[in-house]
Amino acid sequence: MEEFLPVLKKSSLFSGVSPDEIRSMLKCLSARMKHFKKDEFIIRSGDYIHSVGMVLSGTALIIQEDFWGKRSIISEVMPGTLFAETYACISSVPIEMSVVADSDCEIMFLDFNKILTVCTSACGFHTRLIQNFLSAIAGRNLVLTKKMQHMSKKTIREKLLSYLSAESLKSNSSTFDIPFNRQQLADYLSVDRSALSNELSKLQAEEILNFNKNRFTLKEQGPEGYL
Repeated sequence: MEEFLPVLKKSSLFSGVSPDEIRSMLKCLSARMKHFKKDEFIIRSGDYIHSVGMVLSGTALIIQEDFWGKRSIISEVMPGTLFAETYACISSVPIEMSVVADSDCEIMFLDFNKILTVCTSACGFHTRLIQNFLSAIAGRNLVLTKKMQHMSKKTIREKLLSYLSAESLKSNSSTFDIPFNRQQLADYLSVDRSALSNELSKLQAEEILNFNKNRFTLKEQGPEGYL
């Protein structure tokens, strides 16, 4: 666990908490680690969740699959980011999405009940932990709200430009990298991959953007009629 202290220190959950305090808190929270290989399920839809997960290394995807197996990506989970916190809050309800390793990764699980309950040693930093946890949940809701903004657009072009615009603003640059490959981006926007690739080619031909794999550059002159 020592090697992941820098990741934990930068995470929203342990914001403002010293390394020594983090070590103590991990014991209080019955922290346990597990390694997952790429494409391995970390959590499956239908599971009952009693622990909060955090990615320590690698990346994971929160996905949803319909009856026929069609996959939609809800969000990517980066190192230091929590997942499954909502369903850990309501452990009597089975989770309705899955978490899959997008690369080999190390995952830490924390006992949810011990996060919200002040430990017997009455550690002074536990209140900070609870505040940070609520902030992390609020952050997750913001991520989902942003996705809803993209999904509310009517056409593939509008969804794509809405997403790319948001990524550009987040990086504070007209040139930026996105975390998804083409299939993952199509799954995230809930569109057909071929149609998405076709739209990207049109946007590039119209000199609205340039791209190479997952690196994009947006041109200052935006598309006519957009938004």
